[in-house]
Amino acid sequence: MGDNAMPGGIATMVKHRRVLVASLAGTTIEFYDFYIYATAASLIFGPLFFPSSSPTAQLLASFATIALAFVARPLGAAVFGHYGDRIGRKSTLVASLMLMGGSTFLIAFLPTYAMIGWVAPLLLCILRFGQGFGLGGEWGGAALLAVENAPPGWRARFGMMPQLGAPLGFVAANGLFLLLGLFLSDADFVAWGWRLPFVASALLVIVGLWVRLKLGETPEFRAALEAEAPPAVPLAELLSRHLRGTIAGTLGAVTCFALFYICTAFALGYATASLKMPRTLVLEIQLAAILMMALGIILSGWASDRQSARKMLIAGCAATIPLGFLFGAGFDPAEPGMLFMVLAVSLFIMGFTYGPLGEWLTALFPPRVRYSGASFAFNIGGIIGGALAPIVAQFLVTGYGIGAVGLYLSAAGAISLIGLVWIARD
Repeated sequence: MGDNAMPGGIATMVKHRRVLVASLAGTTIEFYDFYIYATAASLIFGPLFFPSSSPTAQLLASFATIALAFVARPLGAAVFGHYGDRIGRKSTLVASLMLMGGSTFLIAFLPTYAMIGWVAPLLLCILRFGQGFGLGGEWGGAALLAVENAPPGWRARFGMMPQLGAPLGFVAANGLFLLLGLFLSDADFVAWGWRLPFVASALLVIVGLWVRLKLGETPEFRAALEAEAPPAVPLAELLSRHLRGTIAGTLGAVTCFALFYICTAFALGYATASLKMPRTLVLEIQLAAILMMALGIILSGWASDRQSARKMLIAGCAATIPLGFLFGAGFDPAEPGMLFMVLAVSLFIMGFTYGPLGEWLTALFPPRVRYSGASFAFNIGGIIGGALAPIVAQFLVTGYGIGAVGLYLSAAGAISLIGLVWIARD
């Protein structure tokens, strides 16, 4: 009975369980850290860390700190990619996790603007930069850890494991904020409750380190080192010899970021601040909708091993274009069910634009520059699709209405299709 049959499939997963758990656990923790910041930025950071002007101005300033981490991510990708391609995947992944977790933990103890003035947002920005720098090296390493250990015919399904860390991290982050909203008064939440998810991140990081420190290097990386010496400057070799793949990979990653941050950070801020929907209700809707993203990741990973990762990505990005024309219909405070439907469909489609990325992006580059290539393309795509998404969406909805935000999603889908079609071979 082959690996693709059910018993053989289970045996394959069990055999590689340590690798799969390590790639999943690490990205779950990293994305938990990243998402608790996005959630706090949407709900509370505006009035806590920025001077009073208007609620919209404070929300935009808070969203700007989300964008700051995206600027840091390609820098982290370059640095961690350099060491990941030269000295190995394992130690680089451990370092990225520690930087991300330490920055998140320290946010819990920041004084507010009312306490120390302009120094408060400065410290917030420094720690936010540290979060982004650490995450810049995390995703590419986790994807390589999974894909480079995959048996034949399993690369996409192994590659989807780090992607599943995104919905799991989101559920943990927003679920904790939801519980705090249920058990704390608004005054207590503003005073100290928002700090608890950042404190809790330290426990998750300890678990992630314990799992990753037990791993060895991937077979493909060991083989690459035996074949030839690693490049002196992996990023220079990447941009000189693999520029086309880097550009295509960057564009191909745009849609997943745009979908996610508009459906999470922007939707939460807009629904609560502008539409005056209850915070707990919107969090509950998002928590239910994010399960559709997990389903999309699993289905697209399974289908990618039978068709190709590129075909699944094309399908997801193509579906985003008509989705954009319907997106605004879900934002009616009198119809929360419509908001759930729109977010569920959007995040399901996002699963198809995100799940196959682990296999597709890593396949664009040879092992000697694969850490740098996958990380750099993924995180530059994050700047284009994710960093500006909440800010641009807030600007569009203020000036042109919620329908314009949907058109922004359609444009992101078109940009990714250009990158995907650019690569002619599977």
